[in-house]
Amino acid sequence: MGLLSAAARCLVRGADRMSKWTSKRGPRSFYKGRGAKAPGVHARGGKFVVVKEMVPELVVPDLAGFKLKPYVNYRAPAGTDTPLTAEQLFREAVAPAIEKDFKDGTFDPEQLEKYGFEPTQEGKLFQLYPKNFPR
Repeated sequence: MGLLSAAARCLVRGADRMSKWTSKRGPRSFYKGRGAKAPGVHARGGKFVVVKEMVPELVVPDLAGFKLKPYVNYRAPAGTDTPLTAEQLFREAVAPAIEKDFKDGTFDPEQLEKYGFEPTQEGKLFQLYPKNFPR
């Protein structure tokens, strides 16, 4: 066997070993799966114990009388709405209440909690970055 053919054979074998590992390439008992977590634990003796808290629960809303269809055609025109900014959200949601209280004379800068301002981020699931949060 020549040197060139041996080198080519090594390259081909190496490339084959580097190909994607699928259930078709493994033994009959091999099942790769997709990374889903098992809804329980393996106990002694090879038994599988299902843990109720680990079983996924699908919460599906009641769509009786809902007129929209679940499919959006790919030829549908792009939306014309601009993305909502923080300033627009403030002007639409909070500013009218502040203006009304200011005109009535009941506005108090010490009681901003009634307009949705939160002085601390303690206990929040998603906390603002500390440098951006006013203290």
